[in-house]
Amino acid sequence: MRLLNIKEAAGRLGISPRAIRFYEEKGLILPSKQAGNGYRSYTENDIWRLQTISALREIGMSLQDITHALSEIDQGNQQRLEEYLELQQAVMYAQWIELKRMLDTTQRMIDLNRQDGPLDVSHLHELADSSRRLREARQNWHDRWNYDTQAAIHDERVHAESGSIPASSPKEAGSMSYNESTNAGEDPDTKKAPPSSFYLYHNYDEALEQTAHWISPAPGEHGLDIGTGTGNLAGKLLDRDATMTGIDQSREMLRTCRTKYPEMHVKLGNFLALPFADQTFDFLVSSFAFHHLSLDQQQLALQEMQRVLTPRGRICLTDLMFVDALHREAYTRQAEAAGDSEQLLAIRERHFPLLDELTRWLEKHGYVTKHVRHNELLHTMLAVPLR
Repeated sequence: MRLLNIKEAAGRLGISPRAIRFYEEKGLILPSKQAGNGYRSYTENDIWRLQTISALREIGMSLQDITHALSEIDQGNQQRLEEYLELQQAVMYAQWIELKRMLDTTQRMIDLNRQDGPLDVSHLHELADSSRRLREARQNWHDRWNYDTQAAIHDERVHAESGSIPASSPKEAGSMSYNESTNAGEDPDTKKAPPSSFYLYHNYDEALEQTAHWISPAPGEHGLDIGTGTGNLAGKLLDRDATMTGIDQSREMLRTCRTKYPEMHVKLGNFLALPFADQTFDFLVSSFAFHHLSLDQQQLALQEMQRVLTPRGRICLTDLMFVDALHREAYTRQAEAAGDSEQLLAIRERHFPLLDELTRWLEKHGYVTKHVRHNELLHTMLAVPLR
């Protein structure tokens, strides 16, 4: 086997000898040195390793992540390598989405400047402030609940909580006010206080079945499950012959999901920068995940959903939601009066959306909506485009 010197290796790879020396200094390659003169000698394996490093650098991967990726390659762990590549892909999609937003804001500023009459610079300031707020909303999300540590017990927890209280009779409607969701003539402020323990997954199976029923995928339709967790909702849609992709920010949740549903494509990602091209999916679902986003982040998530859906793509969200602001205020007062710390902590830490605002946004953007209520907070909402 012929050994190459550094100049020959650099020429073969199309990189500089300086770059090779840099990778050696960082410990990414360990070429042998010839006896006597101490010159570096590069084997075919060194060349392959340098090619891999160059390829990973080309997609913007950091040296630290390249070090981890090479370690996984050395150990033959293809799944871990794929996770590193998917993480890098998610970063690039986030950068691309942010660039698109900046381009859109710049164009809106240009359009304002072209209007007749003097330019009101306050409009430019408002656009800039809105752009900054949305950028910060996209960057500031993090997993405060550490779902990686919950993956092993997630399904067990869901099963234990889902039957903790009997499901109320679902009520389907195009829209519903808080007064309509209470007994006729009943003052919301005097309504029975919420239960003393907060369970996230009441009526879980019922709600997932409702979601799958409303989506009713045609065989072969492509669907995306955002925040798929261990894949319970996606699994119900796979059973209905859909082709499913699931994303989640938790590696451990995705590993469990892969084991349960090997036919499903899963990858790292989150609501705010979906790592897919425009108009990729026929439908989009999510369950018990949307409430992890702040109000600004929820708006970004809805925009991302629209981006990756086909023109006739539909959305079905199942989550804990307040019917409207009155419902949220009454629910909070009841929890305070009962001294229910679990309820109050859940309201503080999670951003349960307002159903009326959510449906209003979707209807403004060309959807017709309907929803069903499973219990005090849990709703399933379907949005279908009018076009």
